Amino acid sequence: MISGRIDLHTHSSVSDGTETPAELIRSAAAQGLGAVALTDHDSTAGWREATAAVAGTGMTLVPGMELSTRVGLNSVHMLGYLFDPANEALVRETDRLREDRLHRAERMVTRIGADYDLSWADVLAQATPGATLGRPHIADALVAKGYARDRSAAFAGILHWRSGYYEPHEAPSPLTGVQLIRDAGGVPVLAHPATRGREANLPRTHLLELIEAGLGGIEVGHRENTEAGKQTLRELAEKYGLIVTGSSDYHGDGKPNRLGENTTDPEQFARILEQATGSAPVSG
Repeated sequence: MISGRIDLHTHSSVSDGTETPAELIRSAAAQGLGAVALTDHDSTAGWREATAAVAGTGMTLVPGMELSTRVGLNSVHMLGYLFDPANEALVRETDRLREDRLHRAERMVTRIGADYDLSWADVLAQATPGATLGRPHIADALVAKGYARDRSAAFAGILHWRSGYYEPHEAPSPLTGVQLIRDAGGVPVLAHPATRGREANLPRTHLLELIEAGLGGIEVGHRENTEAGKQTLRELAEKYGLIVTGSSDYHGDGKPNRLGENTTDPEQFARILEQATGSAPVSG
């Protein structure tokens, strides 16, 4: 039994958070959470450190990941919980995704550097060794150089897709994402899919394909989902028997999101545990 709130979406410095996995666990414990999922972008590299840090906290760690997928120019993030981190197909795809993120970031910095005093060394200075590099680290470098007030301002300005510096990165389809996570014994949950109005970011026909392929749930409780969108998602979840989650999408100081600002009901969390076969939660 989990005693305390359940937050199923957080990021550490392994991807684009500002706290190490151990620091994130300590922050979650300080907030009185009962369970927290570590879901770094396209990486499980923080699992071991988080597992060691959760010991003695009384919390439960839920190993996970936020897998990058794409439909056209639209990024669609797929949360995966309790999968096998050694699954060959998933490891191969996440290795490729991280490599593509790196080269994409390098190309964007070259473009930006033609107009601003920004170098690749400036970006590397903002990341921990082995981190999944991406636009958030470029944003941090722009902040450090005085070109933006914070990450949000950098994304709204120089890093905006209309700025001329933006470049999309290659990623699998959401359908492939669902299949990869399921084949690795995990539970796929569509992350914050209602940020653009009443309808989910994915057309309903695409969403139905994901459900048919094994989509486990949808993240309804998220600060970026619109209220009308949340209502649509609840209706879809009830109609198709999907798990409903809520979470913070915490990035430390990288975003204003706070741990536990949205949470998942224990009954819904239990449904994730029932479906997962790839790995297990870690009790502290």
